[in-house]
Amino acid sequence: MAQVQATKFKNPVVNWIDSRLPIFTMLDHEYNHYPMPRNVNYLWAFGAIAGIMLVIMIATGLFLAMQYSSHTSLAFDSVERIMRDVNYGWLIRYVHANGASMFFIAVYIHMFRALYYGSYKAPREILWILGVIIFLVMMGTAFMGYVLPWGQMSFWGATVITNLFSAFPIVGDPIVTLLWGGFSVDNPTLNRFFALHFLLPFVLLGLVILHTAALHVCGSNNPLGIDPKGPQDTVPFNPYVTVKDGFAVVIFLIVFAVFVFFMPNYMGHPDNYIPANPLVTPAHIVPEWYFLPFYAMLRAIPDKLGGVLAMFGSIALLAFLPWLDRSKVRSCKFRPVYRQFFWILAIDALILGYAGSQPAEGSWLLIARIGTFYYFFHFLVLLPVLGKLERTRPLPNSISESVLKGGGGIAAGAHAKPMEKA
Repeated sequence: MAQVQATKFKNPVVNWIDSRLPIFTMLDHEYNHYPMPRNVNYLWAFGAIAGIMLVIMIATGLFLAMQYSSHTSLAFDSVERIMRDVNYGWLIRYVHANGASMFFIAVYIHMFRALYYGSYKAPREILWILGVIIFLVMMGTAFMGYVLPWGQMSFWGATVITNLFSAFPIVGDPIVTLLWGGFSVDNPTLNRFFALHFLLPFVLLGLVILHTAALHVCGSNNPLGIDPKGPQDTVPFNPYVTVKDGFAVVIFLIVFAVFVFFMPNYMGHPDNYIPANPLVTPAHIVPEWYFLPFYAMLRAIPDKLGGVLAMFGSIALLAFLPWLDRSKVRSCKFRPVYRQFFWILAIDALILGYAGSQPAEGSWLLIARIGTFYYFFHFLVLLPVLGKLERTRPLPNSISESVLKGGGGIAAGAHAKPMEKA
């Protein structure tokens, strides 16, 4: 028979539970004493911000589901009832609707930070791939949620996007029929999307737990892109990183509150306040803003199947970055040539997003095609070639050496005495 392990907690209830199920010991180890590189900056807070936004989305979505009716003749009116008749329903819905946008903002910053500092490189390949899967599940969840209000843009967005699967030979039409639950977007489609939109956030939560577990196995990256060489290069997660992340979360939530209370419909589309009408097609069908770069890629290719492959390929391509990037240096701080191309990629993503919001004609179609070409050229050609040819700047000997010489980062004075003794 296994022996009950003694624990160190003063609270007798916590001590009793932990001796039988060491969950508090695990939390203490992973979120109190967990060593973090001492030079991480505020960009590292966006992972925590994204996690908090996920919790907010699940909580508000649960309350909205209590009042929502997933029927084509009732869905639009049930949303209006939530806004007008349910106590604080307007607040819950606006937090949920704007929370989706803020969630994507946090995740996009989190992803571009990883791209800039090379957080996808060994030994963090599994961590990065899990992140790409999280992004895909996020996109699917957000798309299905956008359909639920059953407004004009919801209905026609669902019609256009689900129709894309018909481009795949042989299996395409059966997939579309399965998604629709019939021969057009109708009540079975709405029921399917509501059920999946309710389920997928919990799948997302499980993936985030795996993502965090993978992070704690290989450790956090840092702006220098070099591994800690000892205790002098790290600080405990608490209080240093918790305070930094807490401050960043508060600032982010203030910005979030500005949108919720002062411009709640700024990131939405006015056509979604018109009830869905299958007989009237909107003049210009556009998805939510966070899908626009991929929507631009979809429309940039004149062939339907080619456009679908480009759109899905642009996301799947990200999973292969650890092997496409041949450079032995992680951080762009020491890659002067690639750093310039990184910012070109960021600008390209913004241009693609704007092009996706415009009609697919004239100069905007040409711009979308150039932007799509550069996106794939960047990852498939530039990244591998520069990894072999670029002359990188010399790396510092250690994180602590860089910090104590004025490199910045959190807790610059922490562990200064051990360094002096060394």
